[in-house]
Amino acid sequence: MRVLTLAAVSVSLLALASAAEAATPVRGTAPRDLHGFLLRADEPVADSFSRTPSFAWDPVAGAVRYQFQLATSSSFRESGLVFTATNLTTPVAAPTVTLPWITGSPHALFARVRAIKRSSSTPWSEPFGFDMEPSAAPRPLPSEQGLLRWTPIEGADGYQVWFIDIPKMEVVFTNVLDEREFYTFHRSSNWIGSVRWRVRAIRADNQKSARQNGLPAVGYGPWSPIYGSTNPAYVTGPIKLGPTVSDVIANGDASSPAHRLMPAFTFTGDTAIDGTRAELFRVYVFTDRECLNLVYKSAIIGGPAYAPRPYGPLALPTNPTALPSARANYLRDGSEPDSFMFDGLQVKTTEQDPAAVPTTAVPADSDSTSSTSAAAGPQQLTISGNLGAPVDLWDTDWPGGGYYWTVVAVAAVSPGALSTGTAGASAIGASSTTAINAAGFATGDTVLIGNSSNQETATIVTVSGSTLTFASTLKFGHGAGEPIVRTGGNLQYEDLELPQDVCAAPFNRVARFGKNSEPSLTAAGELFASGLSPSGRLTAGRTSQAFYGPPLVAWTPALGAAIYEVQWSKTRYPFKPEPNTQNQNALGTLTLGTSVVLPLPAGTWYYRVRGFNYTLPTGAQQMSWSDPAKIVVAKPKFKVVGGGK
Repeated sequence: MRVLTLAAVSVSLLALASAAEAATPVRGTAPRDLHGFLLRADEPVADSFSRTPSFAWDPVAGAVRYQFQLATSSSFRESGLVFTATNLTTPVAAPTVTLPWITGSPHALFARVRAIKRSSSTPWSEPFGFDMEPSAAPRPLPSEQGLLRWTPIEGADGYQVWFIDIPKMEVVFTNVLDEREFYTFHRSSNWIGSVRWRVRAIRADNQKSARQNGLPAVGYGPWSPIYGSTNPAYVTGPIKLGPTVSDVIANGDASSPAHRLMPAFTFTGDTAIDGTRAELFRVYVFTDRECLNLVYKSAIIGGPAYAPRPYGPLALPTNPTALPSARANYLRDGSEPDSFMFDGLQVKTTEQDPAAVPTTAVPADSDSTSSTSAAAGPQQLTISGNLGAPVDLWDTDWPGGGYYWTVVAVAAVSPGALSTGTAGASAIGASSTTAINAAGFATGDTVLIGNSSNQETATIVTVSGSTLTFASTLKFGHGAGEPIVRTGGNLQYEDLELPQDVCAAPFNRVARFGKNSEPSLTAAGELFASGLSPSGRLTAGRTSQAFYGPPLVAWTPALGAAIYEVQWSKTRYPFKPEPNTQNQNALGTLTLGTSVVLPLPAGTWYYRVRGFNYTLPTGAQQMSWSDPAKIVVAKPKFKVVGGGK
């Protein structure tokens, strides 16, 4: 589980005012109309939020700066302070902490603000009480066989899914989860027919040290009700590809939408191109139609759907004698044994790759037309915890560009094994069977008898002609022609076909999909911006209106984003990011939240926002930029009045 913490912020966090400020005379009227908001200060007033809000208030004439506090006590005792900002020069605040989900009667969190003038300060404002309540639990969405799907939740970093009847928990960073536990080494309806599950959203949390009083902030939303998923009988026959599924369902043609989240891959059938029936499968993703440039390797699954999991595959059996147990139980998570492609090349699932190194500083800018390349900025965030394997894919220019994917059959193989078949039927409780060919079998050999539905382990005590006698009686009945396999070492898993072959004619077992990350929105007709107008009033962004002093800008959360980067430029195109003097001249700033106060001097500016997805590989976690938004910062038209009178 990942934990995000701010290592450096642009405002000072102080628990108490300085001695000088404590001695400043208190005069005048306290700031009024303090309130919270998510996108614009002129939103309808709300007192419940699902993510940390921004705050605004009416400006105070003669104010040089403002002090702002958040607390769990309406009396703002020191032990209750959660966040303090002391150098706000405009009547807006963007807290840099993750506020806990907390409710009270009437409220559990409180904000207050006061103005600092040249020689006095105002009284503190009336407390603004509010609560932090998580969004409603995810709801199930229509899906495919063997696949769970639910509504994405705004601002969620991931999801935890609870398989009620196993029981087992899985964490994913998309909105789909395959049912591999139910299908792997199982085909009958009593294993796969019904799946009960619950799901809840996960959010990354600041370490509690980032909140002044160390108040814990739970990282989970509420559990959903118990949902039920039903599956029909497994479809046999040639393997055929189905749609890819995430926030959208896409069939791969040019009119299909691109996925904003990493999709699941669905298929039907169980028969390889040479006619071999399989019970295991693997998905491969390529950048080319010929299926040569491999970029993603799924875990081995029992089908008929695969969705990436960042915390590893199933612990497949490593010894042939463990197969009967695997058929009689749900597999736990673990590591895959040695696996090989059809041409003998070793393959390891992407789910077992090391976690990516998270982006914690403004990267060296490669998406601008600046004549000089700026170095990466200083570290702004501290990321701890297990981020999981990088199981997402980079953006494509869909439908012009995209990915190609296929499914291949896989078999569990024991090198050096000796196999034959039963020559006749053996009843339950029999102590021997007749083999088609008993040559090579000897006393002490361990063998597997039967097909997937009645497979069991037996130890040979005597070999007489074609009759094999066992140390204990058989637990299942067996018909003629069922396999008898002597194990010959640890199991390894081998593809039964080559992706290049199944992707080519006449099989054409290949499909396309697109992946385009979601950009944040910085406006919806009007800017998501708030601040001080040149005439000295609190204002929200208007196309024709300017701000005085640093404005607060906000944006909508992007699906899959863990953190955000904000840049600003003096021109829309070419966009040339300006150095941020508050961040050692890095080209922008990083933040955990969805708002920031831009340190802009007077002038016409353009800013843009993008998220970073920590399930992408190291150094390539950038998501799509928002469209550049114009914002104007003007010189004041009013005269600052000093003296605190």
